[in-house]
Amino acid sequence: MKWIEVQVMTTQEAEEAVTNIMHELGAGGVVIKNPNDVKLLAQNDSWDYLDPSLFEENEAVKVFAYFPMASDTTDKINLLKERVVELKSFGIDIGNFEFKVSEVNEADWENNWKQYYKPLKVGEKIVIKPSWEEYNPEEGELIVELDPGMAFGTGTHETTKMCLEFLEKIIKQGDVVFDIGCGSGILSIASGKLGAKEVYAADIDDVSVEIARQNVELNNLQNVKVFKSNLLKEFVGKADVIVANIIADVIIKLSGEVPHYLQDKGLFLASGIIKSRKEEVVEKIQNFFEILKIKEEGEWCAILARKK
Repeated sequence: MKWIEVQVMTTQEAEEAVTNIMHELGAGGVVIKNPNDVKLLAQNDSWDYLDPSLFEENEAVKVFAYFPMASDTTDKINLLKERVVELKSFGIDIGNFEFKVSEVNEADWENNWKQYYKPLKVGEKIVIKPSWEEYNPEEGELIVELDPGMAFGTGTHETTKMCLEFLEKIIKQGDVVFDIGCGSGILSIASGKLGAKEVYAADIDDVSVEIARQNVELNNLQNVKVFKSNLLKEFVGKADVIVANIIADVIIKLSGEVPHYLQDKGLFLASGIIKSRKEEVVEKIQNFFEILKIKEEGEWCAILARKK
């Protein structure tokens, strides 16, 4: 099958927003090449060798979207370009924006990204293991089996990694957890394995919902339920912990709604926040929460807060 590959070169800040636009326009797959991810992998002892060509001098992020060849593909590509440029009007820095289009065969992109993805230990005991990789766990390690497919969330991105480190510290036996914008389901699965009694995971993207369900099944978890929802719209009841690894603008929007879905003294874990937007997000969150801790890694930060 022939596919059209659209390559967008942009910034760390715009990465997730660009990815969301691609999914919304019906991309059959999205692949992110982030130089910070490669640097993180290089620090992982499970790698014996990394091709020097993977290390690029610039810090630009490349996001690749794949659209099946169809009569409306050209329209979708033009709209994609317009919407990415439009991000500037929302205060999002898209950097030295570059946009390239080419034709590829399905086999060229479907599996090539797997070469960059190896077992990765996060925090004290969580190990993210790709479903196709062999790994012999050490005593006390908690294994999260994952096939991210074309959904966001592999554990290598700073935003996901910081969430996992926080969850390892805050999840208690019997907790109820809401995961808003669950992507691959990685945070929900980790929560379920860390002792949460019930985990409700939702995403607005149909591809992510299906991939998250498959990953929950891969981990043999009965306490994680995955469904489609536009942010909190389809969630019912109250949680002990709500996690949202999205983008700054959405976190700001959610801040006033989240307390209605949290138990007294419940915790809100917000990530996907570019450092340049940190103070703006903190100012908004403080209206409803007590800030407990802020983590920073690379260009990103994550905020842990308690309901007032």
